[in-house]
Amino acid sequence: MSKRIQLWSGPRNISTALMYSFAQREDTKVFDEPLYGYYLKNSQASCYHPGSIEVLKSMELEGEKVVEQMMKDTSKPILFFKQMTHHLLDLDRGFMKDCKNIILTRDPKEMLPSFAKEIPNPSMQDVGYAAHLELIDHFKDRGIEFIVLDSKRILLDPEKILRTLCDALAIPWDAKMLQWDQGARPEDGVWAKFWYESVHQSTGFQKYQPKKDAFPEHLLPLLAECKPIYEKLLQIAL
Repeated sequence: MSKRIQLWSGPRNISTALMYSFAQREDTKVFDEPLYGYYLKNSQASCYHPGSIEVLKSMELEGEKVVEQMMKDTSKPILFFKQMTHHLLDLDRGFMKDCKNIILTRDPKEMLPSFAKEIPNPSMQDVGYAAHLELIDHFKDRGIEFIVLDSKRILLDPEKILRTLCDALAIPWDAKMLQWDQGARPEDGVWAKFWYESVHQSTGFQKYQPKKDAFPEHLLPLLAECKPIYEKLLQIAL
């Protein structure tokens, strides 16, 4: 039986780099945001997400069918699904009990300015921090184990964190996870041209670089909402 790993990330959280990392494993098949089309169909995000029409045309839009496809796939021993937490909307979450669930977060002081380059006026719905807390409550209420990762900690010491992650997932460590070929991957969603420029130029996890630009004033109210949630997540991160 295949082991299914669900990575529940916020946007601009090095989730694509993690997907590329897992894609280097011969025992693993990766999937890029399979619920994105469902999310765009059932939210106002389709009005302002770049390339939304193309995304909607390229994907299965019924969330229940996407879940069914994820849970039936047995093409590799490990199946890695890169997801955005807010893409879940009100979808039935029962499938999570049969998956290994990872929450990936990032300091909103660094994430929000990056995200705003594509979505100038994001809301909490767009950035997923509140959705992460809701998901943790769901896991705790049902006794479902989960793992929290912090993007900065990964970039500061990729091998240490990924080794620890592999142990937590009960999968063997594979040093190939630290490097990949420059350029796009066939698993990339059609939205890659808007979001993946940095990872396409990379050959591994980039060295952590603190942000030096002034924080945009119009994002300060959202930062104030996100920061306490991030601090809670950081306390339980690997």
